[in-house]
Amino acid sequence: MQDIFTCFGNGIDQNRLRAGQDSKVVNALRTREECRLGETAPKNQETVRRFAWVINSVGVHLEELRYFWAKALGISGPQWMILMALADLDDKDGVPVNVVSKKLHVDPSFVTTQSKLLEKKGFLRRKTSTEDARIVQMSLTDKTYKQLAGLAAQQEALNEFIFAELSNKQLDELIDTLSGLRNRLEKGRLKVIADA
Repeated sequence: MQDIFTCFGNGIDQNRLRAGQDSKVVNALRTREECRLGETAPKNQETVRRFAWVINSVGVHLEELRYFWAKALGISGPQWMILMALADLDDKDGVPVNVVSKKLHVDPSFVTTQSKLLEKKGFLRRKTSTEDARIVQMSLTDKTYKQLAGLAAQQEALNEFIFAELSNKQLDELIDTLSGLRNRLEKGRLKVIADA
């Protein structure tokens, strides 16, 4: 998110720039100018900046909730996300490490390391694929399903509170809009890398 905020600027004082008092200001403005879409840009840059801050804030709150739920199980926030990915993806045959890493946007070695810790704590099973010995399939244990079921009522009540002002249709539309934005951000990231 930090890179995105660089492009949105931060209200740098133009007078300091003219006075040449701060090389950081010069560099920040230069970066801001490089990111600027131009005077004819169709989107109000202040609105885009506000949107980025709201999204960042949503991310922070979601992370705090992840840590809350993780703490209830005695695990870390990233470990909680691995369990949630498995709960979402597993069709009873297990889920390969690389599929979980793609869903979480993390390196497969991180998922491997954390899943081994979760296996030791009894939260998941890891087994080598019968089709390819290089692939490790992961699945949740009965213990984990029971613990998640114990949290379900509390999670549902919280979700009802958080999303009370949105109908199912509005929530679906929001998800579709944010999914499209996520795809554009990924393409934008790749464009920045290619142009660098």
